[in-house]
Formats: sequence, structure tokens, C-alpha cells
Amino acid sequence: MNTARHGIPDLSGAEWHSSTYSGGNNECLQLAPGHPELAPIRDSKNAAGPVIAFGREAWRAFVTQLG
Repeated sequence: MNTARHGIPDLSGAEWHSSTYSGGNNECLQLAPGHPELAPIRDSKNAAGPVIAFGREAWRAFVTQLG
């Protein structure tokens, strides 16, 4: 796996997934699974925009607090 700056993997071929709660309105966060240590997140309205990569445990804690 190629890595880009800041240790974020090359996500050019990533398969992005939206939450089932988004309702298909293209206004949500998307996650690129398949990265054991990271949770790459992007805004579905700006697919070519920046990606934020959280550590898996940090992302899990964030999502848990939302519930």
C-alpha cells in the first residue's frame, strides 16, 4: 500500500460507503473501510475534497458517543 503525507494511505481506489441513516440525499460523511488502523472520512458533497483519517479507536469512541 502506498502512503501519502502524514501516514494516510493512497485512497484513490477506495470504495466509499455512506451511512444507512443518510437516506441517500448525498449530505453525509462517508467512510472508506479496509484500513485496519484508520477510519478515512470525507464529505459526500465534496468527494474530491479533503479526507480526514481518524485512528480506528478514536472513530469508534466518537460514534459511540453519538448513539
